[in-house]
Amino acid sequence: MPTATRLCSARMSATTSGNDHAGAGQVELRHLRCFLAIAEERNVTRAAERLRLTQPAVSRTLAALERALGVRLVDRSTHHLALTPEGRAFQDRATAAVAAFEDALAAGRTARRPLRLGHAWSAAGPYTTPLLRRWREAHPDVPLELLRIDDRTAGLTRGEVDAALLRGTVDAPGLVTELLYTEARVAALPADDPLADRDRLSLADLTDRTIALNTVSGTTTLDLWPAAIRPKEAITVANTDDWLVTIAAGRAVGISATATIGMHQYPGVVYLPLTDAPEVPVVLARRDTPGHPSVPELTALIHKIAHS
Repeated sequence: MPTATRLCSARMSATTSGNDHAGAGQVELRHLRCFLAIAEERNVTRAAERLRLTQPAVSRTLAALERALGVRLVDRSTHHLALTPEGRAFQDRATAAVAAFEDALAAGRTARRPLRLGHAWSAAGPYTTPLLRRWREAHPDVPLELLRIDDRTAGLTRGEVDAALLRGTVDAPGLVTELLYTEARVAALPADDPLADRDRLSLADLTDRTIALNTVSGTTTLDLWPAAIRPKEAITVANTDDWLVTIAAGRAVGISATATIGMHQYPGVVYLPLTDAPEVPVVLARRDTPGHPSVPELTALIHKIAHS
C-alpha cells in the first residue's frame, strides 16, 4: 500500500507479520479503517459494530497501529474516548490514504460501474424517488445505488460511496461540498405529548424538555438554542432509528429537517414546524480527488429536480 505508507509514516516497514503485530511489520489498510471508525464513532463498541468485528479485535488492531507508529493515538483515560493531538493529526492522513486507495481501485474499474450515493438519513427527501427514476431513464448503463450508512459522511471518507447527500455543516478533511438546497426544521414529539396538538412550535417551547440528539449523523446540538433558553437534558443516540424509538417512547423530543417527515414516519411520533430555527443545508459531498465520472451529471440532475 505505497500511497498510504507515504502519507502516514516512515515507521511503516515493508516486512510482513501475522495477525495484528503491526509494530514489527506492515501497517495494512485494515489498521487505518479501524482507527478511522474509532475516531469517527468516539466509541470502540460502536466502531466494532460498524466494522462487523468484535470489540477485542478492534482494540488489538488499534494497539498494533499505535505500536507501529510509536505514538498514542487514542486517550482512554477519560470517561469519553478522545483522540490525542497525534491522533487528530493522523486522522487527516489516514483519511487521505484510504481515499487514495479507493480512488486507485476505482480507476481500474470499468467507467460504467455503479454510482454509489450515500446518505445517513432521509436521502434527498421528496426528491429521492424522482432522482432515482430520472437517473435510470437518462443513464440506464450506470446504475445509481442509494446506500444508507450511519456516520457523519455516509461512508464517503471511508471510500464506501462515490458521493453523499449530507445535511448540516461538513468539515471532514479531503471533501468538497456543493449546496443543493435547504430544508426547514421540524420538532418531533411523542403523539401523547401536551404540545402535539399545536400547529407549530418555537425553540422556547422545548426549553424544559429532554432532547434526543443523534451525535453520529444528526445536525442538531444544544447550541441550536440561545444560551438563555437552552435545554439542560439530552439523550444521545447513534442513528435515526434509535432517535425515533426514543421519541416514541416518551423519553425525549427531537429536532430534524422536513425531509424526515416523509422519509421516516413512525408510530407514536408527530412532527410540527419550528418557527424560529435556522434551515438545514443539504449538500452533495465528494472527495477532492478524481472519482466516479458521473458525479457531475448527478449533481446537475439533483439541482434540476430540486429547483424545477
